[in-house]
Amino acid sequence: MACFIVPMVQAIATSIYCKTAKLQEGGTLKKSMPALEKMLWGGTIMLIVDHIINGELTWRFPFFTALESSGGWSVMLKEMVTVGIPMSVVITLLWAAWALIRARRKAVS
Repeated sequence: MACFIVPMVQAIATSIYCKTAKLQEGGTLKKSMPALEKMLWGGTIMLIVDHIINGELTWRFPFFTALESSGGWSVMLKEMVTVGIPMSVVITLLWAAWALIRARRKAVS
């Protein structure tokens, strides 16, 4: 229910970096940062919609249904560590592989 928080925080950090850094003056990965930003925001939005549809997120406080019961914070933190972090790592690794393959193909052609 809270796995989207980790990629959302990474998306926020990536967005800030993309807005403040001079991306054209960097290497392959630095120039491809806008693609990572879009991947992270797209995944975050999809996960939020999925959680709303499944009833894990609500429009009223405390927003997360897990927080309505005692011990909800530990359940949320466990999900962020076991699902959110691996998800963000996989997205970042896939993006890096995509960016490097794309750069290699451009260099060959």
